[in-house]
Amino acid sequence: MRVHKLTIIEALHRLGLPGALGAILLVVAAVYGVFGLLPANEARSAAEARAARAEERLARLQRGDEPMPQTPASQLASFHQALPAQEEATAAMDRIYAAAATEGLTLARGEYQLLVEPETRLARYQILLPVRGSYLQLRRFLGAALAAVPALALDDVEFQRKEISQTTLEGRVRMTLHLSRR
Repeated sequence: MRVHKLTIIEALHRLGLPGALGAILLVVAAVYGVFGLLPANEARSAAEARAARAEERLARLQRGDEPMPQTPASQLASFHQALPAQEEATAAMDRIYAAAATEGLTLARGEYQLLVEPETRLARYQILLPVRGSYLQLRRFLGAALAAVPALALDDVEFQRKEISQTTLEGRVRMTLHLSRR
């Protein structure tokens, strides 16, 4: 339904100046209500819901139903405690070699480098191991080593096959053992 412009002008003439100003104020009030008050009301409702959830969580914390959140300092301390100490690096290496032995792999002479982070309480033990075996053996070895030593990270894996008919792969595995300097 289309209202002609002349009809609107004629209605405004009949209302006069006070009526026209009143009509304009009604339109402005309706626009303000739709674009100003409705979003503010929704934001207030959302804030009330967040406040109610926060009060519920506070009550759970005070009752002891939920553990208190850790501070960043305590999170960092628990992180350092979760890492093996620098003195335990040989035990971690033994677990890596045991995982290789379980899969029937013999690890050739590798390269090991200890890197100490002077400004932190962390150290990294970089390990480069030449490996030789079937794909399945190598994959199971890597999975078992990572499961046996949670602070171990796999950095790089290189496998190659001399000929397409060979089932034995030769490669290098680069890992990093993260340690704590307590």
